[in-house]
Amino acid sequence: MEQKNLPMLKEIARRALQEDAARADITSQILFDSKERATAEIIAKEEGVLCGAESAKLVFEMGDPHCKVKIHEKDGKRLEMGQKIMTISGNLQKLLACERTALNFLQHLSGVATLTAKFVAAVQGTKVQIYDTRKTIPGFRILQKWAVVCGGGKNHRMHLTEMAMVKDNHLKMLRSKPELLLELKSKLPKNTRLVIEAKTHLEVELALKANADIILLDNMSLRELKREILNIRSQKPSTQIEISGGIGLDSVKKMAHLDIDRISVGKLTHSAPALDISLELE
Repeated sequence: MEQKNLPMLKEIARRALQEDAARADITSQILFDSKERATAEIIAKEEGVLCGAESAKLVFEMGDPHCKVKIHEKDGKRLEMGQKIMTISGNLQKLLACERTALNFLQHLSGVATLTAKFVAAVQGTKVQIYDTRKTIPGFRILQKWAVVCGGGKNHRMHLTEMAMVKDNHLKMLRSKPELLLELKSKLPKNTRLVIEAKTHLEVELALKANADIILLDNMSLRELKREILNIRSQKPSTQIEISGGIGLDSVKKMAHLDIDRISVGKLTHSAPALDISLELE
């Protein structure tokens, strides 16, 4: 992750520890001496793609500034079952207080990276790239989108200023005044791309007239997709074509063999299963 994002990452970690009341772990504070030290290893319990190592390290260091954390594998690394991810040595009470918070980062983000890697592998050999969406956990987007990158995917817009994207509700409110859409491209800041979502043939035609940089064909049947892809390519071959809507691992390969450029998948971030990762005391 880029260095410029470190302040935001620290804030996310701080809030996570605060949420867990990690400084007041009554169980560990009663059971163990405040000066007792221990060493633990974080281990992958199943195969997958690692993400969240730096986040977990930061959690332990914020919980115990005197602890020592050694990362054995970096984000983006493919993990084997039983592979050691990191070693932590420090105050036992604080180590146990930070355990779940650190694992929450690792398990969720590695799950996102692992699911993304499966989608990327499914379209290998085609020109299609897998993109995420803004369907992310509030306040966690920067980390989830980093996990997508670790899995080999691409980031769609991070926020609403990165590109103009006209979706179904925009189009619904523009039915009586389509000229506003046709004028949009000329009013955008320089180098801002325009994406227009289309669910019907009429909306595709409107997107073409509006000179969209990317036309997103959403929730169309395979027959409709083939027809509209030919339509777009015949009129504006340079326009990028993205498809989205209910695409899973069982269908993404078939979709990738269409003449398209991008497939966006919301479930990369909103439905990725956690990767099984555990902390074990030595």
